[in-house]
Amino acid sequence: MKKSVFLCILNITCVLFVFARQSTPDNHTQKVIASLIDQYAEAREKSDTILLKSILTADVDQLVSTGEWRKGIGSAVQGMLKSSGNSPGARTLHVESIRMLSPTSAIVDCRYEIQNPGGIV
Repeated sequence: MKKSVFLCILNITCVLFVFARQSTPDNHTQKVIASLIDQYAEAREKSDTILLKSILTADVDQLVSTGEWRKGIGSAVQGMLKSSGNSPGARTLHVESIRMLSPTSAIVDCRYEIQNPGGIV
């Protein structure tokens, strides 16, 4: 019994170690993700609904800083454009960290800054 428990714990530890090592993206993936973030900022800046819809998934949900939930692509795009209109200025997103959840999905932490026309960040 003790051997079985030990082997089970060892297997779980090995699996976690292998997946933890794969959580950091390679340079190419980092560049692709950074490009996607830049396209998002550009789409917001230019109110480009076509670009926004090409970036977002149809089932996107977005919780914004006001506490509002935007459910679905229509609500998300509409809310983003309204928010951009209410907060004019140049938007900059600085990628601070990327953690891969799988080969096709990641969590990206960005610093989001809006430079208002008056120069206030």
